Amino acid sequence: MHSFIAKPVFILVIAVMLGGTLSYSAAGQQNGYKSQETSDKDGVPVLLKHLPDWENVRSQAVFIQDKETLRNAVGARPVLDLIDISGGTEAVSAQYPAGRLLIVEYTTPQASIAADAAFQKFLAEDPAVSTVCRRVGNYSVFVFDPTDANAANELIGRVKYEKTVQWLGEDPFLMQKLERYFAQTGRDVAISTVLWIALILGITLAAGIAAGIVYFRYRESQRASRTAFSDAGGMTRLNLDDLSEPLP
Repeated sequence: MHSFIAKPVFILVIAVMLGGTLSYSAAGQQNGYKSQETSDKDGVPVLLKHLPDWENVRSQAVFIQDKETLRNAVGARPVLDLIDISGGTEAVSAQYPAGRLLIVEYTTPQASIAADAAFQKFLAEDPAVSTVCRRVGNYSVFVFDPTDANAANELIGRVKYEKTVQWLGEDPFLMQKLERYFAQTGRDVAISTVLWIALILGITLAAGIAAGIVYFRYRESQRASRTAFSDAGGMTRLNLDDLSEPLP
C-alpha cells in the first residue's frame, strides 16, 4: 500500500523538478543566451545587466563566449590576443558615446589580476593604442577608441562588480584576514605616530625660530636707540677713560 502511494508521489516530485529545470532553461534559451550565470526572472545573463544603462543598450549589446564573436563585436585589435575566452570566461560589449565598452569577466580573482597585468603591460609598451583599460573586481573593462579620456574613465566607473562570497560555515580565510587587519592597523598607527611627532617637532622648531627672530629684532631696536661715543672710525670703543656717555 505504501509503495503504491509512494510511486505517484515520487513521479510527481520528479516531474515538478524537471518542469522547473526546463522552464529555467527555456528562459535562457528564448533569449539566445547560455551563460554561466543568468537572472532567475528573465534568463538574461547577469553580466549583460552590469552594462551601464543596460536597458537602453541591450538591443545592440553583444554577449560573448568565443573569440570569433569577440572580434566581430569590437574589431580586430592586438590586445584581444591576450584575452582567453575559455574556462567559463565571458564578455559583453556595447557602444556608448564615450567609445566601445567591453567587459570581460574572469572566474577567479587570480585570473583577473594576471590578465590585468598583461593588459597594462601591453598598453604601456604601445602608447599609440587608443584604449582605456581598468580592472573592476573580476572584470577587465575596456573602452576602445574613446572620444575623451575623462569620459572613458567615467564610463568605466559606472561598471560595478556586485558579487560577494558568503561562507555557509566558518570562513577558512579568517586568520589571514585578521592578520592582514592587524598588520594594516599597526602600520597605520606607526605612520600616524611618526607624523604626529614630526608635526610637533616642526611646530616647536618654527616657534623657537620665530621667538628668536622676535627677540633679536627687539634687542636690535634697543641697541639702535642708544647713543654711544666712538673715536675709532665708527668702531665700538671700550669706555676705559670714562669719556663715552654712560648707558641708561
